[in-house]
Amino acid sequence: MESTDHHASTLNKVSWQDLFSNGNGIKAITLALGVMLHATNVYLATTVMPSVIKEIGGLEYYAWNTTFFVAASVVGSVVSANRLAKLGPKKSYQMAILLFALGTLVCTAAGSMYILLLGRFIQGLGGGLLFALSYAMIRIVFIKDLWPRAMALVSGMWGIAAFSGPFVGGIFAEQGQWRMAFGVLLIFCLLIFITASIILPSKQNKHTTPPIPYLKLLMLVLAAFSVSAGSIAESTTLNVSGVLVAVFFIYILMVTENKNSGSRLLPTGSYYFSTALSKTYVVMALLTIATSIEIYVPYFAQTIQRFSPIESGYLTVLIAIGWTFASIAFSGVKEAIAGKIILAGCILMFIGLAGLTGISLLSGFDTSYLHLILTCTFLFAAGAGIGMGWPHLLTRVFALAPSGQEELASASVTTVQLMATAFGTALAGLAANIGGILSPGGIQGAHQASIILYGTFSIAPFLAAVVIAAIVRKK
Repeated sequence: MESTDHHASTLNKVSWQDLFSNGNGIKAITLALGVMLHATNVYLATTVMPSVIKEIGGLEYYAWNTTFFVAASVVGSVVSANRLAKLGPKKSYQMAILLFALGTLVCTAAGSMYILLLGRFIQGLGGGLLFALSYAMIRIVFIKDLWPRAMALVSGMWGIAAFSGPFVGGIFAEQGQWRMAFGVLLIFCLLIFITASIILPSKQNKHTTPPIPYLKLLMLVLAAFSVSAGSIAESTTLNVSGVLVAVFFIYILMVTENKNSGSRLLPTGSYYFSTALSKTYVVMALLTIATSIEIYVPYFAQTIQRFSPIESGYLTVLIAIGWTFASIAFSGVKEAIAGKIILAGCILMFIGLAGLTGISLLSGFDTSYLHLILTCTFLFAAGAGIGMGWPHLLTRVFALAPSGQEELASASVTTVQLMATAFGTALAGLAANIGGILSPGGIQGAHQASIILYGTFSIAPFLAAVVIAAIVRKK
């Protein structure tokens, strides 16, 4: 969601009034609502999941809801260019909305966790497609001078969603109506479908249709699902086996990418750790993986501290708020110290996760205001840590991309972020299950799981700091 920082320098060319005049306003709002729908769903689902578990069960599959959704989002995002070229702006956008609506309808009617997971996967396909198309459409429906403003508006929807998602999800969850939280999204689906059908063009001036990398996407999805499948087993051997199978699928993905067959997911040289581009992606992936702890924050808060759904939902978005705040605050630093800023951010994120581990160990089931303040502070610090360096990591990707692959490099940021989130959530489920969220379960199990989850995931920003420190020392 921070991928538009490189447009900031051109924002002064046109005013916001230009974006909302001469018929541009309805186009901008339609594309912005598309991203807001996807983003709101992310926070809404995280907020209502504890309530879902209470009604239909399936605690062992808790993390799967996010893993399935994000893995499917990767697929939707990657195939968006093909759908846009083949179907045109209007039909491809309609397709995305219909897929998202179908998935939401399935979630609303789900009577078991298996049905809910199916709905989340379909939602992810539509959401990833909608998310990618909303950005791609900007270059089609607006003149070039309006692109930066439109990008800023669309990206800003994540900030709004950080407040609307937990609010909508929390309100309905507290009334025991979590299904209606998903149902509300259907109203927005209908609104966006109608406006998109009216204002988006049927065709675009593009005659080449990029191929869909079916094998690579399959390997990616299977890798994420392998970790998830291994996470529900009580046997440590099976837990490890799931991770090893995932590594195998990733290896196949890397081999096919290095052969440069078909459409690439990442620029050339991304899979050789000796390259600066590869190391940059590794840092981005590690920091993104570390943010995956947020999916369990509402469950821990509601189970251990007895928070309400809406209160626990807003705890979750502290990471996103810290990310956004720090990205804005540190986006203007000089390139000469950008590496040190990234390193400082990695260290701050490590402190945040280590702090969460510490208070979980020391305070146990504490419900005092001090415990709440420390929890909020460490969650915010974790988000701020990734946000400090994120704009500069993006800049490095654009600068290090091979000539002629600049557009692929731009798209790769979203791909890497979604891929890392899919694996991060799968690993979070593995850590929580090993920690005891199922056995002994209850308050004691949640407490043990929180210690294991926060503790193991604090390793990710530590490793990221080691990698970026090595890069900084070479300069």
